[in-house]
Amino acid sequence: MSHTPDFQTLEAAATWYVQLNDGEIDEARILAWQQWLQASPQHAAAWERVERLHQQWARVPQQTALSRLSAAQKQRREALTVLSILLVMGGAGWLAVEHVPYRALLAQQHTRGNQRRTLDLQDGSRLVLNADTAVDIRFSALQRLIQLHQGEVLVQTAQDAARRPFIVQSEEGSILALGTRFSVRQLLGKTRVGVLEAAVQVRPLQSIHHADRLVAGQQVTFDCNRVSPPEHLPEGSTAWVQGLLSVNDWPLGTFLDELSRYRPGVLRCDESIRHLRISGTFALDDIDTVLENLGKTLPVKVRYLTRYWTRVEPA
Repeated sequence: MSHTPDFQTLEAAATWYVQLNDGEIDEARILAWQQWLQASPQHAAAWERVERLHQQWARVPQQTALSRLSAAQKQRREALTVLSILLVMGGAGWLAVEHVPYRALLAQQHTRGNQRRTLDLQDGSRLVLNADTAVDIRFSALQRLIQLHQGEVLVQTAQDAARRPFIVQSEEGSILALGTRFSVRQLLGKTRVGVLEAAVQVRPLQSIHHADRLVAGQQVTFDCNRVSPPEHLPEGSTAWVQGLLSVNDWPLGTFLDELSRYRPGVLRCDESIRHLRISGTFALDDIDTVLENLGKTLPVKVRYLTRYWTRVEPA
């Protein structure tokens, strides 16, 4: 007997997906979903497709994935929207969702959600890619260009005999290195830049005749039109290079959102405990242990709905 889910089963899986993500999960709903999941191999196959969708979606640039996913989660009829996405996710069909994913998936260098990579460039510069990052490296006789499609990079520039400028290009503009070490992260509709050594110039896409100078110890975010006022660069902002996440008095919800970048599947936080505060340094290569230890310092517990579907709830 075939375990391939039919349209009705996929529709049910999509509906469960919506209900489990509407912020109002209760014990009865979780029990009903688990009973549905175990009732048929077709149900399990449909739900596996839902989880596979989440893993694939992690590779889509965030401004595409998040905008569509959040838009799909606003109303009960969103189940049909999610379902339509599920039905076209065979092979590379999901690439047609937007034009942007093509650039990211065809980029020269990639990292997965639990991977970091260090690249030594031809000019002696060094590029460290954080998890779920995609870049193109385009060196020419006139410039050294890093095209950041998604994710985060740490750049250590080297002196260039040809005196070519070193530029990181994001979706919202460009960052010109001025003999420096700095990080760039592509966020939803904006870019964040932090300088560890020397300085950079930040130039938004729609303000090509104006550049903001940023010096060591500062960070800014910018969109296509403007740059935010400089802020103090948080200590440990590049701890991810050593496989660590360093936080100081973060809201638990923000902490778990950041952890989810490095863990496959879905990691949710109950709204009632998102305000709890957390500090410390945590190993990104052993996130399950990090989650297990949360209950030792905070009044929370971790519930594993499936291998790839995890919720942190009040104890």
